[in-house]
Amino acid sequence: MNLSVTIGNLQLKNPITVASGTAGYGEELSQFVDIGSLGAIFTKGLSLKPRAGNPGPRIAETPSGMLNSIGLENVGLEAFLSHKLPYLQKANATVIPNIAGHSIEENVELAKTLSHTNGIAAIELNVSCPNVKEGGIAFGQDVAIFSRLLEKVRSVTRGVLIVKLSPNVTDITQFAKAAKEIGADAVSAVNTFVGMKIDIATGKPYFANTFAGLSGPAIKPIALRMVYQIVQNVDIPVIGIGGIFSFEDVLEFLMAGAQAIQIGTGNLIHPDISAVILQQLENYMKMHSIDTVKDLIGIAQKRSNQ
Repeated sequence: MNLSVTIGNLQLKNPITVASGTAGYGEELSQFVDIGSLGAIFTKGLSLKPRAGNPGPRIAETPSGMLNSIGLENVGLEAFLSHKLPYLQKANATVIPNIAGHSIEENVELAKTLSHTNGIAAIELNVSCPNVKEGGIAFGQDVAIFSRLLEKVRSVTRGVLIVKLSPNVTDITQFAKAAKEIGADAVSAVNTFVGMKIDIATGKPYFANTFAGLSGPAIKPIALRMVYQIVQNVDIPVIGIGGIFSFEDVLEFLMAGAQAIQIGTGNLIHPDISAVILQQLENYMKMHSIDTVKDLIGIAQKRSNQ
């Protein structure tokens, strides 16, 4: 039974991975899961220098989901390389750092350094962060800015480059097409949706940053639709993200055409969810005499016209 999947020229042990920002740097999750057994660990978003993140409150529950306004708090590149990466390597984890610079130049430097570092399997470029040098517009919401960023990052990146797309656009396939044309090896879709909460006691926005990212089961049907549309329009691998809380959710994303999936908010509620789902995937394949997980990928695309 073969659970491996291919992203560019990178082969993952299986399609079950954990999303950036929901599993720390791997060590936090390792007390619940053998992180070396997963397809990959997408680490917490990195900036060149340590970042304190947004002031509290940072999280609020919503019906079937949560809002977060963490603000990309992280230890910075130097501490990641010296203190976080060695643990991941020792655990035999497939390491894919998420990079989240606030300028093209910062992202270029992060990508260049990380892609030339031993123990890094690929890089995930987060285009959903504010671009402070472009008037605060998120990289992932303007195709021209998105393309300029990706061209610069691709030119210095050795190895597999994955672009994490924002769902807060009119047509996500435009960005996926641009990513392919510029040379991205894959896209991950989708990041959180923009939401907000009002504190009715004060009449003010609940979060200091006003808006926050909505994740969890509430977004799954929309995320699944976007993955399906990207697969219809672009022939590079798609890694599906958004509200995955069960093995059945994973099957839907695979059948929609995703080569792999990322579990996000589910890790915060059930820290062992990735290991449980991986075992369920193996059991399902045995029960249905499926030799390779690739036989599940894109079933819905193939059968939609039947």
